Amino acid sequence: MDRRAFLAGTAALAAAPAWAATGAAYLAAAKERSGAFALFGLTAAGGLCFRVPLPARGHAAAAHPRHAEAVAFARRPGTFGLVIDCAAGAVTRTLTAPDGRHFYGHGAYTADGAHLLTTENAFASGEGRIGVWDAATWTRVDEMPSGGIGPHEVIRLPAGTAAGDRFAIANGGIRTHPDRGREKLNLEAMRPNLAYLREGRIEEVVELPGLRQASIRHLAAAGDIVAMALQWEGPADRTVPLLALHRPGAPPHTLDAGAEQADLKGYAGSVAFAGDGAHVAIT
Repeated sequence: MDRRAFLAGTAALAAAPAWAATGAAYLAAAKERSGAFALFGLTAAGGLCFRVPLPARGHAAAAHPRHAEAVAFARRPGTFGLVIDCAAGAVTRTLTAPDGRHFYGHGAYTADGAHLLTTENAFASGEGRIGVWDAATWTRVDEMPSGGIGPHEVIRLPAGTAAGDRFAIANGGIRTHPDRGREKLNLEAMRPNLAYLREGRIEEVVELPGLRQASIRHLAAAGDIVAMALQWEGPADRTVPLLALHRPGAPPHTLDAGAEQADLKGYAGSVAFAGDGAHVAIT
């Protein structure tokens, strides 16, 4: 298992009694030595709780906030999502992206677990979309703009309000089309952003000054701070920060790794906060 295999969702797994009963603290998608793909539930020490085969390469999984349920997603530009009973280690439903859409590999439940949000590409227009699924019937009930192009990860922010759940969306800014595989079609014109979604509306969009070609892909949150892991798509001879932080309503700021920045080769994968929120790390 490498950095691509580690998935967010630790907080949800640790907090819910239903998850504690499974023994799982982490979810991870991986390719096995046989060449098969699977989703694994792992203990905090890395022991195996369950293994569920995937039909193709997976990317990430969304953990239900109350039940031992997760939805594992295909890697872009895949179209499957598997609803998994993690107590039984079994698939209970298969989701398929609508015609003209593909998944980006991530999703997030609402705080009450009633709905699942999925990041999607409307590839004819290149517009990013957020799909909304009823988590009881697994019917698709709505969709809305993501606020940009290439929405990769969506996360629910830690504290909901009376106005409803709030989500952060990493719009990577890179346009793709399944007919062209994983080819990046708009690098010269890309404009990534961090968008905040509440009650079906984009209420704030944040761009990183001077980093128009730094694709925002993975997110983490602690309190009111959102951390962004960046992937540089600009000139190879330019060394740029690969971690940015943002508080809603304030300007973003980037963190530089100093002398080691060039060693990162313009690429940050996963991002996570320490449990107390005092530190943040990228891979």
